[in-house]
Amino acid sequence: MSRSIRGLALVLAAVLAAGACGGTGGGKHAADTASDTASDRASGTASGGEGTNQASWWRPKPRTTWQWQLSGRVDTSVRAQVYDVDLFETPAATVAKLKKAGRRTICYTSIGTAENWRPDFKRFPARVLGKNVADWPGERWVDIRRLDVLRPIWSARLDQCKRKGFDGVEPDWMDGYKNDTGFKLTARDQLAFNRMLATVAHQHGLAIGLKNDLGQIPQLVGVMDFAVNEQCAQYGECGKLVPFVKAGKAVFHAEYELPLSKFCATSRKLGLSSIRKPLELTAQRQACPA
Repeated sequence: MSRSIRGLALVLAAVLAAGACGGTGGGKHAADTASDTASDRASGTASGGEGTNQASWWRPKPRTTWQWQLSGRVDTSVRAQVYDVDLFETPAATVAKLKKAGRRTICYTSIGTAENWRPDFKRFPARVLGKNVADWPGERWVDIRRLDVLRPIWSARLDQCKRKGFDGVEPDWMDGYKNDTGFKLTARDQLAFNRMLATVAHQHGLAIGLKNDLGQIPQLVGVMDFAVNEQCAQYGECGKLVPFVKAGKAVFHAEYELPLSKFCATSRKLGLSSIRKPLELTAQRQACPA
């Protein structure tokens, strides 16, 4: 079951002051040497793109530091090599400012669900909308088997992501087959959907991350460029993410409840990029020491 909480972050954002919480700067900032070098681009791992060049998109490496902010005005002063921020809410000017400072950027967007506050919500026809997502008002599961419907919506979002200058994308709700969606989704359906997401992202020259969906890591580690995980330490699942690290790919990991002392040692041993965040995903951040 996905433990994504970004729906809560967006609901609470309305009552948070813009940029209310400053970053704690726990991560040690350095030149973006963890990003794609010329030799990395020449020798990269398997891609999921159709007719694309492996050298055409960024591939973050293990232990790359990151910031994840989906609520409030983006605090560009946080000392992290990568920023993961909302696709629709983040202005291109903010992305450009981060890029000028040497940061890489990831656009966050849900695609396994449809959110009625998004500007393209009307592009989801009623026939692909399923049950409401538990606890997230205004959000419904989508029928991921309908690639013919969802692929153009996804591609249009990635057009926007690319125009704004982002380097990668974090798709949310990539494990609908494990949830009560209103559709009879199978693991095979999910694999086809997630692979489609990777193909289209790579065609746009964007890196793509696997969000949660730990059970399908063996099948997807070859086509995804990094992983984003919530609470693997709290649930004793961090070891399942090691295939990404072994493949030379970053694992961006966040905990909400555990203190750093409970997971940083394990994170360092496994090679994860780990931080502690508030549930609202404001700018506040604690990072494991390097």
